[in-house]
Amino acid sequence: MDFPTPLLRGKLIKRYKRFLADVTLDSGEVVTAHCANSGSMLSCKDPDSEVWLSPSDNPKRKLKYTWELIRIGEGLVGINTGRPNKLVAGAIIDGTLTELQGYETLKPEQKYGKNSRIDILLTDPNKPPCYVEVKNVTLMRDGANLAEFPDAVTTRGTKHLQELTDMVAEGHRAVMVYLVQREDCTSFRVAADIDPAYDAALKAATKAGVEALCYTCKLTPSGITVAHPLPIEI
Repeated sequence: MDFPTPLLRGKLIKRYKRFLADVTLDSGEVVTAHCANSGSMLSCKDPDSEVWLSPSDNPKRKLKYTWELIRIGEGLVGINTGRPNKLVAGAIIDGTLTELQGYETLKPEQKYGKNSRIDILLTDPNKPPCYVEVKNVTLMRDGANLAEFPDAVTTRGTKHLQELTDMVAEGHRAVMVYLVQREDCTSFRVAADIDPAYDAALKAATKAGVEALCYTCKLTPSGITVAHPLPIEI
């Protein structure tokens, strides 16, 4: 996925009110950008970090800029949770996600479960439908090269796992995809100390037949691509 317009570089002043971030651009201008990430962003919001913003020319938008990337160490991390669904869909279409091949149609944001929407629905006349939920992963602590999710308690995420389990019980296929938007991780696990309920829900879901996949990304200021799978520690 290439960014449709060139990103602008700057320094993070602060992230606040969950969805706002003040940034000093390289030009010296101070702007407020939309932060499309409802998590705690633990390890991904240090002041003075190098960040990258995407501009918008939509006159109806309240904020002209969206925070896309932050530099941590030598690498970039993608914090925009609006990107992973499209990245995973693209990786299914181009064959990168080998585990999700062989379906005739791919539909995003389809209603299912109890008043929910599945991120991706894969269908084929010759096999049961496949329900794919996608989560953005940015957390890595203590330089251990271990990606973790979630970075805050997520009752919504636990609900999604329960609904995927329901789909398996109905005879469908259900897959949980963790997309690590950083290049410095070699494996993945649930941050059980942050959200023990989510940890228990994932263990129960996989025991019931929900599949869990994790893929890492390659990131540059020009674009983001899904790279290769990471092992999951459950």
